Parts: sequence; C-alpha cells; structure tokens
Amino acid sequence: MYHRGRAAPLHGLSQPANPMPSTPSREALPPGTGLDCYRLIKLIGSGGFSLIYLAEDEDNHDEVAIKEYFPKRFAQRERRGRVAVTEPEKQRSFERGRRLFYQEADILARLDHPNIVRVRNCFLANNTAYLVMDYEPGKNLGRYIKKRNGNLSTNFLMTVFPPLLDALEAIHATNKLHLDIKPSNIHLRPGGNPLLLDFGAVYHLDDVGEKKAQVITPGFSPLEQYYNTGKVGPCTDVYAIGASMRACIEGKPPPSAVERHANDELEPAVDLFSERYPRHLLEAVDWAMRVEATERPQSALELRKALLGELSVPTLSRNGGTHRDEKAMSRG
Repeated sequence: MYHRGRAAPLHGLSQPANPMPSTPSREALPPGTGLDCYRLIKLIGSGGFSLIYLAEDEDNHDEVAIKEYFPKRFAQRERRGRVAVTEPEKQRSFERGRRLFYQEADILARLDHPNIVRVRNCFLANNTAYLVMDYEPGKNLGRYIKKRNGNLSTNFLMTVFPPLLDALEAIHATNKLHLDIKPSNIHLRPGGNPLLLDFGAVYHLDDVGEKKAQVITPGFSPLEQYYNTGKVGPCTDVYAIGASMRACIEGKPPPSAVERHANDELEPAVDLFSERYPRHLLEAVDWAMRVEATERPQSALELRKALLGELSVPTLSRNGGTHRDEKAMSRG
C-alpha cells in the first residue's frame, strides 16, 4: 500500500493554484500536476499541517482527495514542487511530523467503518508524504454551523452524532483515541451522513515510547488534554462530541475547559434550550461536557445510548458528583 511515488515536472508554481487563500510559503501545487498515478484538479482545503486537493486517478478515473503533508509553521514550497523546512533547526520536527502523517495513513487503513474516511494509498514525493482518500461530496460541519448560526435541528443532531459515536466506539475498540474531534473535522455527506476526518492526533492507549505533542482546540478539548500529566481516555473524545453538539445548538464554541475549571459559568444546555430540544438529548450533552473526566460517560457507547434515550443520565450536581438511580444502573 505504501510506496515512493513519482512527481511529474511542475511549471508555473509562482501562480496560485486557485482563488482559495494560500500564503506564499504554503503555495499549493497547480492544477494538472501529476503525483504518482493521480492528476490534481484543484485545492479544496487546508489545515495546520496539510493541504488537500481534489484529484483524478488516471488508472480508473475515480475522483479522490489527496492530503499533502505541509506544516504551515515551518515548511515552504521550493522549485519543482519540493517541500522543505524554512529553517534547518526545524528539520527534525518536519521529519517527525512526516512519520506521524504516515502513521495516520496506517491507522485509517486498518479502520473499516462507514463513518470513518477511507484511505486508498499513501506515497512519498516532493520530499513529503501524500495520503489518498475516497472523495466524498458534501460540506464541512464547522462551516455549516457558522452559516446557520447554530440552531441545528434535533433531527440533524440525531442523524449526525449517533453514527459518529458508533465510529468512535470502533476506534476505541482498537485501543486508540482520536483526540481532535471538532466540527471542522466532521464532514457531512448528502443527507447528513457524517464522516470523521483528520486522524493525525490519534493516541495509542498502550503507548510507552515517544509521545506526540497534544493537539488542543479551545472549546472542544477537555481539561486533561492541556497537561502532560493528564490522563486521556475514551471520555476525552466523548467531551469533544458533547462540545460539538453544543456548538451545533448554540452556534459558537463553548468556553475552554481551562476557563471552566477555574470558574465554570457555562449554563447547562438543559436549562437554556429545553423549549427547542428533547430533555434527554440536552442532558446527554451536559453529561458529556462535565469538566471532571470521571463524571462523563466513560465510553462512546454510553453517550450513544443516552442520546437514543436507552440510558438514563446520572443526576449531576453543578459543583461535581454524580449518581445513578437503580433503574438507570440496570438499563442498557
């Protein structure tokens, strides 16, 4: 599956690939560029560590998405498309990031779930790495929330989040955590069928070797992700799902977990939105977003059952502490 690809000669790299914003140091490859057996069509997205292109597989003419490892902070485009570090002292960080990029490909190749993006190929070219995935038409949840200013319907939430929790359960079953769940990493296919994206921050629960720097997104990362001594687990991803659901309702990211830990002024969703959403759904969101990890659902399955009304949410005090009644303990 993994091999060293060939890059076709490049021309006109001084011109932007398309109208999408791109800094001079992160110049996208131009349309028509050949990479291995693929021909680039256009740039369709970008992140802190990558550019994403729509491309065509020249063997079978399928449209694919190609993710190029290209860290924004310390890489630049050189002649003929080569990606290089901006400063020699960044070389080690660049190479380590490239290894982790390959690790993402390996993880995705081993996960077979309808709500997890499917990887087709991974190869090296231009001194960097490329990840080839199925191209799925649709829209980004983060942009959709901004466009709609939140206020997304109960039907929408129940279409998107139970399948994502099922996908998370599959990830956790392999002893891994996603650790970067947020609306911008959720892709909505036609009909709202979701895809979980960006596995670059995946953490192995049995890791004993070199640790990756934690990926933090204020509002969506729980407290334990902010500290090297924090103990992460399935409930870490559960918090991010709850925060993403709250953003769908409220139209903005919740306060950061650090702010909430110092002084939690976040009003429970069940107190603010009960006229528009079912109580059990709001209770599940509040449960998932508890600051203390031990007070959240301890698995994606628990939260999924709570959303579906198959599991009673434990009674939560505002200042901490939970308990379930005997009926709740015996269900699901």
